[in-house]
Amino acid sequence: MKIELLAPAGNYEKLETALSFGADAAYMGLTKFSLRKNATNFTDEELEKVWELKRKTGKKLYCTMNILFSEENINEAEVLIPSLKDSPFDAFLVSDMGLVELFQKYCPDKQLHLSTQASCINSRSAKFYHDIGFSRVVLGRECSLDDIKRIKDAVPELELEAFVHGAMCMSYSGRCLLSSFLTGRSGNKGDCSHTCRWNYRLGIEEEERPGRWFPIEENEDGYTTILSSKDLCMIDHVDDLINAGLSSLKIEGRMKSLYYVAVVTRAYRKAIDHDKDAKIYREDLFNVSHREFSTAFFYSKNAIDTDDDINKPTSFGYQREYMYLGTVREEVRPGVWSVDVRNQIREGKKVEFIGPDVFAIPDESFTLLDKDFNKVEKLDHGKIGYIQTDKALKSGYILRSEADIKTIN
Repeated sequence: MKIELLAPAGNYEKLETALSFGADAAYMGLTKFSLRKNATNFTDEELEKVWELKRKTGKKLYCTMNILFSEENINEAEVLIPSLKDSPFDAFLVSDMGLVELFQKYCPDKQLHLSTQASCINSRSAKFYHDIGFSRVVLGRECSLDDIKRIKDAVPELELEAFVHGAMCMSYSGRCLLSSFLTGRSGNKGDCSHTCRWNYRLGIEEEERPGRWFPIEENEDGYTTILSSKDLCMIDHVDDLINAGLSSLKIEGRMKSLYYVAVVTRAYRKAIDHDKDAKIYREDLFNVSHREFSTAFFYSKNAIDTDDDINKPTSFGYQREYMYLGTVREEVRPGVWSVDVRNQIREGKKVEFIGPDVFAIPDESFTLLDKDFNKVEKLDHGKIGYIQTDKALKSGYILRSEADIKTIN
């Protein structure tokens, strides 16, 4: 069976990018009922564009409806779900069992995928979900490779999906009350304030476990990131993931940048395909903004036993080597391309163009043009502008430059 590479799509541009840079499928949310409420997500009006893209690419699309539903929410869902029968989505990701009957009644031709929020981490649970109509389970992040093998052997007809790259949560498969308690914003309703990433100043004395110490590392300002877990990265272990029985390798990041989606998706595509240049794309993955990397629980059910212990807090913020500058759009004149500018592009500073199958095209001799095609020294975010170059470009290529600041707290 062909392994699926599943990428995040927080908006339409990211969806286009995910599919063009090598994803077999993408997952996205509607403006309601998604655990990434603060991603742009998709409105009803945008779904026609999504339909067109699906017809063009032939790739699969999955819709997340995986919050924990209140009584008010479930009543709203009962009104919405009948309208999704003719939507472009191949499957819906849910964690609340109250939705199952509604989808089976109103969208019988759509598949149901169990969200990781349901914390399915054993074969009996997996069989139960398959028996009530789920074709796929997104396993809890606490599953090891051995767990995955046992679940697949017990329920071979069930597709298994797992996160293989991106942010991790210190809570059990995302079931966290910290954000709600401290800020009134519920992570289980798609509005997490990421309180685990905040800097804290505190002291701990463990009275019940004499002689066992849990050191809290501090930065130079006296703060600690004890709750901030390392990021997940399984780029060097793709074959192990496939051999364990996974059907789909999932990249986290609907709220991350278009540049992140492009580079990470591209790297995993090359790794899955055993591309002859996979190594250089793998190295580029480490240039994208990220925390320290870990293999999380895959090689041990207790990650504290692993060398790259996810339970040890990150000692710094995000690392990055490149700045995302924008996306190349249309060639409006020979060698002149419109640019969707996201960060300042300045004449004289080397940029690189990257594409799905083009690692990097460096350029220092480009010319910047304003909306009236006059030469300018810089283009700023939100401004209409063009780049003139002798490089062979295509629509959808991404511009980047080396970052001035390598670490972001």
